[in-house]
Amino acid sequence: MTRIGTAAASGRTTPSSTRARIDWVDYAKGICIVMVVMMHSVLGVEAAAGQTGFMHGLVAFAKPFRMPDFFLISGLFLPLVIDRDWRTYLDRKVVHFAYFYVLWVTIQFGFKAPAFAAETSWREVGLLYLESFIEPFGTLWFIYLLPIFFVVTKLTCRVPSLAVWIVAAALETAHILTGWTVIDEFCARFVYFYSGYVLAGHVFALSERARARPMLALAGLFCWALINGGLVATGNSEWPIVSLLLGLSGACAIVTIGTLLAQARWLNFLRLCGEHSIVIYLAFFLPMAVTRTLLLRSGLIPDIGTISLIVTIFGIAGALVIWQAALRLRANFLFERPDAFWIAPKKAQPVLQAAE
Repeated sequence: MTRIGTAAASGRTTPSSTRARIDWVDYAKGICIVMVVMMHSVLGVEAAAGQTGFMHGLVAFAKPFRMPDFFLISGLFLPLVIDRDWRTYLDRKVVHFAYFYVLWVTIQFGFKAPAFAAETSWREVGLLYLESFIEPFGTLWFIYLLPIFFVVTKLTCRVPSLAVWIVAAALETAHILTGWTVIDEFCARFVYFYSGYVLAGHVFALSERARARPMLALAGLFCWALINGGLVATGNSEWPIVSLLLGLSGACAIVTIGTLLAQARWLNFLRLCGEHSIVIYLAFFLPMAVTRTLLLRSGLIPDIGTISLIVTIFGIAGALVIWQAALRLRANFLFERPDAFWIAPKKAQPVLQAAE
């Protein structure tokens, strides 16, 4: 199997040679999940209020790289498990995410169904629920798409990786819009996931270089921020080729930022968010929606940007509170897959980010 930038080719640190949890990966995942919650919080507040606030610019700045980085990191540890037998692979990479998708789609519908029914009918609500297994529902499209990426990558693992990458890059550059989230997001995002897989050695080497030469890394981040911000401000960030380059460069920037923060041991809350990114991703919708509704209806805070910031904070913190409450109430099934939903034997293994 041909791979771009494998460990052997790069001669650098690989996931398999690092400790069970890797500090900068947690920081990078933390930055990603915070940006995701921020985007949904800010846009939700602004849509409800009919105006924008100071947080809007930050969300726009992060748009070119917010999801590309998340997908790149999701593919980063795949070289460790790509050669597993299909049963084990499907259990870890498909059934795992399918369980959480079905569970949390049902939970979200439980909260939103009355409002949907008031606008249409309960029959329409039922049809919308069934449709969510074809058209990903709301914020959960990420974990709907990940199993598809994992399966496609394993199916093509004997195809020259350069050919697969070129096709994936072409799909992103084409900016395909069919109206079906699965197709559109697959075309737009698979190149980043696949890049994380085939370029894992280079990504870890980039982190090492940033750790060894932090001042040079900071200079590179400054240049990247100017270019990314300038292209976003001028409306050119979504041009073909430009969007791909900004996605890849932004992912590299987040890797570098995560490495520098881990080295300095700053902003540990980001590392905490990264360690529990799936928890936050699954549960943030409820505290986010409740906080947004209360603040907008109360009128206590007139500034939309401040409301957006508070909603973001409560969305993240609230998700972690829900997780802790679930553990204390022995409702672990909300965030841990029960034994009944495993199709392959469970093995005691070190916890690796995005590997399982």
